[in-house]
Amino acid sequence: MNDMQQLEFFAIPSPCIGVCQSGPRGYCKGCFRSREERLHWLTIDDQTKRIVVKACNRRKQAWLRKKTDTKQQTGLERQKSLF
Repeated sequence: MNDMQQLEFFAIPSPCIGVCQSGPRGYCKGCFRSREERLHWLTIDDQTKRIVVKACNRRKQAWLRKKTDTKQQTGLERQKSLF
């Protein structure tokens, strides 16, 4: 009985936040979608949209971790240079 699917009543919104710039790896700096994902958003089905949104969230979390790690390393480098 766990195979029941949840009913979807609302359209899945675009993750776009209006920061439409491509980063060095080709992902949008605002929503973390690839060029292909942005291009085909209006034509893909809801299941694919859910997959894309989950991928965007993973990409964003990875970017945030990398950004945090870089800040911590920079802080350690500054600290080391004081001694």
